[in-house]
Amino acid sequence: MELWILFGSFVFLLLIGTPVAFCLGISSFATVAYLGLPPVVVFQRLNSGVSVFALMAIPFFVYAGDLMVRGDIARRLVGLAGAMIGHLRGGLGQVNVMASVMFGGVSGSAAADASAVGGLMVPQMKERGYGVDYAVNITVVGSIIALMLPPSHNMIIYSISAGGRISIADLFTAGIVPGFVLALSLMIAAYWVASKRGYPTEPFLGLRYLGRAFMSAVPGLILVLIIFGGVRSGIFTASESSNIAVVYALIVTIFVYRTLSWEDFKEATFAAVRTTAMVLMVIGCAASFGWLLAYTRVPASMVALLQQVSDNPIVILLLLNVVLLILGTFMDMSPLIVITTPIFLPVAVAFGVDPVHFGVILILNLGIGLCTPPVGAVLFVGCAVGRIPIWDVMKTIWPFYGAAVFTLLLVTYIPALSLYLPSLFH
Repeated sequence: MELWILFGSFVFLLLIGTPVAFCLGISSFATVAYLGLPPVVVFQRLNSGVSVFALMAIPFFVYAGDLMVRGDIARRLVGLAGAMIGHLRGGLGQVNVMASVMFGGVSGSAAADASAVGGLMVPQMKERGYGVDYAVNITVVGSIIALMLPPSHNMIIYSISAGGRISIADLFTAGIVPGFVLALSLMIAAYWVASKRGYPTEPFLGLRYLGRAFMSAVPGLILVLIIFGGVRSGIFTASESSNIAVVYALIVTIFVYRTLSWEDFKEATFAAVRTTAMVLMVIGCAASFGWLLAYTRVPASMVALLQQVSDNPIVILLLLNVVLLILGTFMDMSPLIVITTPIFLPVAVAFGVDPVHFGVILILNLGIGLCTPPVGAVLFVGCAVGRIPIWDVMKTIWPFYGAAVFTLLLVTYIPALSLYLPSLFH
C-alpha cells in the first residue's frame, strides 16, 4: 500500500501541474505519515541529499557556462566549426553539430547549448535557405552531445545518486567516445536530409581563415583541457575544477575578449543562482523519495521481477531503456536521475553491467527525453529560438531522433565505447 501512496500521490501531483520538487516532497511526506515514521525523516533525508561537497561543482559549472555564452565564446567556437566542416553537404547543419561538440565541452548543459548554438546558427540557416524545422531539429538533438562531455553536471548528479561511489573522473572520461559517436551519427543524418532536400554546400575559405578561426577560439578550447585534464589527472577535484572554470571564464571574457559587460555579468550570476536553487531543491526532495524507495525495498523487488521476465542481459537492458525513454517524456532529467538511479542501477549491476557504463546509458537515454514532448525542455528552447510550433518540428525530427536512438543502442550493447577510455587511466 505504501508504494501506491508514494507513486500515486507523485503522479497525481505531477498531472495537475505541481512543480516536480514539491511532487517529490509531498509524496514523501504522505508515505512517511502512512508508515508511521516521524515527519522529520523527510527533512533529514533532504538535508543529507544536498549536503554533499561534490554538488558544489554544479552551480559553478552552470555559472561558467553562462559566462561563456554571454562572453562571445560560443560565436567563436561556431566560427571554428564552420571553418573546419562548413564545406560539407548541408554545411551549416554539420557546423551546428560540431559547434555542439565544442560548446558542450565548455558548458556541459543541453539547454545552454541549444540556446547559445541555436541562437547563432538558426538565423544563419534560415538566411541561407535551410528549412526552419531542419535547423531546429539539428539544434535540439545535437544539444544532447553536451550531456556526454565534461563538465556534464548530470554526470555529477548520477555519481551522487549512486551513493558517491562512482568516480566523476571516470564518468567524464566514459562519455567522450559516446559523445563523438552521437555527433557522427547526427552528421550522417544531417547529410542525408540535406541531400534529400537539396540544401547547398558552403565554400571552403582556406587554411588561413581556418587558422585565424582556431586562434580566436583557443581560449575557449583551453577551458575544456583545464576541466578534463585537471580532474582526470587528479590535480584537482570536480568541485575545484568548477571554481577554476569560473575564474578562467571571467579572465577570458573580461580581459582577453573584452566582451562581458557589467549587465551580462549580473545576469549570468542571477541565472546561475536561480538554476542552482531549482536543481538543489529537486535533488534534496528526490533524496527523500529515493530513501523511501530503498526503505520499501523497491530495487530488490525490481531485480526479482526482471529476473522472472528474463535472465538475458540483452533483454534486461532493452527493457530498462524502453522504461527510461518513456519516463523521459514526462519528467525533467535531473529528478529522473536521482529517482531512477537507486532503482535501476542495482538491477543493471545484478546483470553484470558496469556502473560507469550504466551511467552513460542513463544520461544519453534521458537526454533523448529532453527532445521529446510533452516535457521536452530542450525541444521547447529550440522551438522558441526558431519561432516554430513544436508540432512542425516533430513531423520531421525523426531522422535525428533515430540517429540518437541508434547511438543509444550502440552504447548499450558495446560497453567498450564507454569503458575503454577510462581503463587507460587505471
